[in-house]
Amino acid sequence: MTLYAQIRDLVEATPFIDTHEHLIEESSRLRGYTENAGLFPCDDWSYLFMHYLGDDLASAGMPDSNLKRFLSPELNTDEKYRLVSPYWERTKHTGYAQAVRYTLEGIYGEPSFDEKSVHRLAEKYKANVQPGFYRTILRDKCNIEHCQVNSLESLFMETEQPDILKQDIGFPSLCTDINLALSEKYLGKTAQSLDDWLELIDWVFATYGDRAIAAKNQSAYSRRLDYEAVPREIAGPRFAQLAKGDSLSFEEKKSVQDYLFRYCVQKATEYHLPVKLHTGYYAGHNGMPLTRLRQNAGDLCPLLKDFPDTTFVLMHIGYPYQDEYIALAKHYRNVTIDMCWAWIINPMACVRFVKEYLLAAPANKLFTFGGDYITVESIYGHSRIARLGLAQALTELVQEGWIPLEEIPFLVERIMRQNALETFLK
Repeated sequence: MTLYAQIRDLVEATPFIDTHEHLIEESSRLRGYTENAGLFPCDDWSYLFMHYLGDDLASAGMPDSNLKRFLSPELNTDEKYRLVSPYWERTKHTGYAQAVRYTLEGIYGEPSFDEKSVHRLAEKYKANVQPGFYRTILRDKCNIEHCQVNSLESLFMETEQPDILKQDIGFPSLCTDINLALSEKYLGKTAQSLDDWLELIDWVFATYGDRAIAAKNQSAYSRRLDYEAVPREIAGPRFAQLAKGDSLSFEEKKSVQDYLFRYCVQKATEYHLPVKLHTGYYAGHNGMPLTRLRQNAGDLCPLLKDFPDTTFVLMHIGYPYQDEYIALAKHYRNVTIDMCWAWIINPMACVRFVKEYLLAAPANKLFTFGGDYITVESIYGHSRIARLGLAQALTELVQEGWIPLEEIPFLVERIMRQNALETFLK
């Protein structure tokens, strides 16, 4: 047996702890409906292409109007195939498409995507969506112990499968994209003052904190991560203005966001919840401000220093600025790095990242898989890429003389599951 085969078999046999998904509930898939149509625009094989391959299709030239039609329930299989096939040929080697290809083969037994196989795929897709199919895919197909889910439908999803779908508290709407309607929804009253809003935040963490796995914030999509320490006497009057509907300047609005973000971080810490932060690359297409992404790592340093007792999970390796995140993990005790999503953004960059990270920063602060998908089937394809990439990276580290072969089993166990268990299930 070759060295690669030996390490690959070890990686294949080791369960992943999946540290990041956006899965909708299985019952929603079975009903063929969710209140947020953006999460579930169609219930056919094209749904497998939506997240994230749709963005590569658009980047390759597919008009947004055609992409929307492709992901709609109106078109039949032949019409959808004709729309997507020219752009599939342009994108089929990207990480996003590789994940789809592995999924088509591993879940549906279709190693190719063409005008004949697409009809078989359409039938198999429907047949696959049966009660229990989440567990079958995650446990039996992917060898995943459990997933951590950041629901895009609610602050905290009261999941029907808590043993395999651990849940984050999503807190952007509490601090950055402030949703005043939440006070009516959860407390039955209008928030008019900062004290009213802090009561809501306290209620959220008191209600869900003991069941949550982490607190997640993706505000890097809308602003810099330079969350400064703002005195309460400044944030209070400005929140009251916001609650009345008054217009605030950029700096005034930022000061309210900064105060509330830090308050949420403190509440998460009180409940022993790691704080997950989106960093780096953006989902979507034609809208990423790369300059702001470059500032993420530097912007976080004051926060990391001011909250030494908080475990920060910096997600997606900060791609394409991943070297800076290795530096943060090496320097700050409270920083961990999550490779979720990154494997399909750039598989080769992730192979290099694993090698460079392990030779620079402590091995106990790296999480090596999270599919970051809305669609459960796609997690399979992503997990295949992650396992193959991990095996390649570890094999090269042994071949190049950096890590002894006898230490690989302990390292594999640590970075694939032990680190996550120690960090999130204390």
